[in-house]
Amino acid sequence: MKINKLVVDTSIIIDGKISEMLEKDEFEGLEDIIIPLAVLDELQAQASRGREPGFVGLDEIKKIRKICEDKKIDLRFTGERPSLEDIKLAKGGRLDALIRDVAKSENGTLVTADYVQGLVAEAEGVKVEYIAPEVKAEELTFEKYFTPDTMSVHLKEKVVPMAKRGKPGEFKLQKIAKEPLTREELQKMVYEIVETARKSEDSFIEAERDGGVIIQMGIYRIAIARPPFSDGFEITIVRPIIKLSLEDYKMSDKLIKRLEEKAEGILIAGPPGSGKTTFASSLAEFYFNRGKIVKTLESPRDLQVGPEITQYGPLAGDFAKTADLLLLVRPDYSIFDEIRQADHFKMFADMRLAGVGMVGVVHASEAIDAVQRFIGKIELGMIPHVIDTVIFIKDGEIKNVYDLVLTVKVPTGMTEADLTRPVVEVRDFENGKLCYEIYTYGEENVVVPIKEKEAEPAVRQLAKQRVKQIMDKYDPDAEIDFISDDRVKVVVDNDVIARLIGKNGTNITEIEKKLGIHIDVEPRVPSTGAEVSFNISEIGNSIVFQFEPRMKGKRVDIYVDSDYLLSATVGKKNEVKVSKSSGIGKEILKGILGKKRIRVLSV
Repeated sequence: MKINKLVVDTSIIIDGKISEMLEKDEFEGLEDIIIPLAVLDELQAQASRGREPGFVGLDEIKKIRKICEDKKIDLRFTGERPSLEDIKLAKGGRLDALIRDVAKSENGTLVTADYVQGLVAEAEGVKVEYIAPEVKAEELTFEKYFTPDTMSVHLKEKVVPMAKRGKPGEFKLQKIAKEPLTREELQKMVYEIVETARKSEDSFIEAERDGGVIIQMGIYRIAIARPPFSDGFEITIVRPIIKLSLEDYKMSDKLIKRLEEKAEGILIAGPPGSGKTTFASSLAEFYFNRGKIVKTLESPRDLQVGPEITQYGPLAGDFAKTADLLLLVRPDYSIFDEIRQADHFKMFADMRLAGVGMVGVVHASEAIDAVQRFIGKIELGMIPHVIDTVIFIKDGEIKNVYDLVLTVKVPTGMTEADLTRPVVEVRDFENGKLCYEIYTYGEENVVVPIKEKEAEPAVRQLAKQRVKQIMDKYDPDAEIDFISDDRVKVVVDNDVIARLIGKNGTNITEIEKKLGIHIDVEPRVPSTGAEVSFNISEIGNSIVFQFEPRMKGKRVDIYVDSDYLLSATVGKKNEVKVSKSSGIGKEILKGILGKKRIRVLSV
């Protein structure tokens, strides 16, 4: 290529082609290389914002300077510096115009890797050489670290390269080299990755922020971090190691039927690396193979799906705008990979309520945690309309499947009919067992696990019934617990203890002989005061204890089981008020929810 004066633009600098051509002496008669100040300022601005092309371009200029010194070629920086208005209009071509002006004034040849820049230069009569970006087909440096069982590779300066290898549920972090990597080696890899991502059709720079870049390159998801964001250069490359179909998960016929006919608000939950994304990919293919239109929302776009399923990223950096577009496309199902931010949950709910079948992927250590993350983002009563099926994945396998249903009832553990309220029931899908209840109590949304009581041995049950029959004569609410096979603890009201034990213990001794076991008698509330009756209710933000008129002005102690909470004086309206938002109020609420005994003693 015969060029006397060579003027470069930003695209060819970032492409790295100039230094390569200079080293191979591909320019005949070259005397001057001119870099417009607009190019230098643009690269500096990008590097200052932590964008990788800025660093790549500045490194390229350093290479060009060194080659020019060795080959005695004059390197100059010239032209008009861009103004603030020029920078604002950069996307409209203002900086490119400044670069073409330099080529005109210097009567040089503009070398560019930007096709549009080349066309405009030709239209303006500027001498131009367009060099199309080349896509390198050879293996990238980091790929040498991958083996068939490698899930991720972790590279950092001054650290020996490491990789996670194995199979789902059994991954182990291993050292995969003997010597630590240098900053120069990592910089070379970063340059190679960024350049390939810019030129390859199946690669995308998904996000680029100060000091960090996320790239999806084919099956590889690559995260690059540099100072000051991180304490050193770091590259993390993750890829799926297997692709499965839904049949590989050994699901029951009942669950397959559910996915085919009813499930339209599905959450796939699990810890990191558990296989959530792999299952989501399988589910996308499952629906497509049944004649459904399937789209995905991802950032980065790393679901392994066929070309028939379009993968969308955030439009203009906002998934809400992507959702607006999807509603026009009218898919049957949308796969939302990695729901994290508050607006993601709201958007998921909006699309589901608009009639789109939604599948969401959520990080969670337990299946119920995925549901809890929607609490507060949308109304509690709407959750079962948005989510009907929760599938928990761990170690690459389906561990739990939950079904969500909204009902109106008295929550489990409560007995009063006036406590009836809307309750979200979370049931095991396979056996219908009630696992959790979600409802509002006071001003709080609570998630209550429902546990089955362990069955006592039949002999103890019979003995307990016999003891209860005798104790009912003294206290119908007596609590009986076996300490051992021949010893029980009986908890009764304070005012019946004397009658139960009898003078000098004669009565309790006679009962022990009759039953053939030893009985420990304990007061229900450790206090010498007399227990008084009361009614408890919720009024606004208060818990109200209502007493008989005779209690007006008297001092009372309030207990939950045997735990003392507070002392108070009964007011003019024969009541004691406790704020639900106070620490004591919260303890009383917990006692009511836990079906504990609330006791009030007159001091």
